[in-house]
Amino acid sequence: MPLVHACFGDTGPTVLILHGLLGSGRNWHAVAQCLSDRFRVAVPDLRNHGASPHRDVMDYPSMAADVLALLDALQWPTAHVIGHSMGGKLAIHLSMAHPERVSRVLVADIAPADYPDHHQPLLDALEALPLAGLNSRQEADARLTAAIPQATLRRFLLQNLITTSAGYRWRVNLPSIRANLPALLAAPAIDHFPPYQGATLFLAGERSDYVRPEHYAAIGRHFCHAHIRTLHGAGHWLHVDQPEAFLQAAREFLG
Repeated sequence: MPLVHACFGDTGPTVLILHGLLGSGRNWHAVAQCLSDRFRVAVPDLRNHGASPHRDVMDYPSMAADVLALLDALQWPTAHVIGHSMGGKLAIHLSMAHPERVSRVLVADIAPADYPDHHQPLLDALEALPLAGLNSRQEADARLTAAIPQATLRRFLLQNLITTSAGYRWRVNLPSIRANLPALLAAPAIDHFPPYQGATLFLAGERSDYVRPEHYAAIGRHFCHAHIRTLHGAGHWLHVDQPEAFLQAAREFLG
């Protein structure tokens, strides 16, 4: 499936950035722009997100196939891969299943592990928003406040609300995401793959609990050369909370 994507930079090694659940490539354009002085960077919207097509199936093998098709379309034999949250799990699957295409991998604040489902209330709130009678984004924000009191999270989610000639609509495919959420929250099915031999960095947020000591064994089992670092002062959105520190860590790792 063709993924809508943006490209930054004209020369240098190739870098692919994979966004998280309910996000889009646009969340990473600032990082891509900063890296473009030394790298060629592609930032796609993953399936059911952003401007990319909607599909009923959404699991890591199908998303990996989309990414491989994008690499082929770009004529990139290999790429360094940065993946955040859901995109980090996708990067884990991609590096294990297709190691010949992944030069090195930076996994941002996620582990090859199962995670509890905290997303259903968010999906409930988004799907309950009466789009037909909506007059403004400010009204949408106000209507979501009771269910989603965190203003930063509402702003993030409302990036998916767009205006069309027929009114407001969601860019994300909420029904498909809900249906596929168990597969997305589960640990990637990678036990049958040999360990990944390339350079690997798991970058965890100090104020996040997504990467915990009990995950270290699985990381070491699947990634022979994994390093685990903590980004001080950062929560789950590392590149937003500590953009300069994230960029420095990424540059040092990517070379």
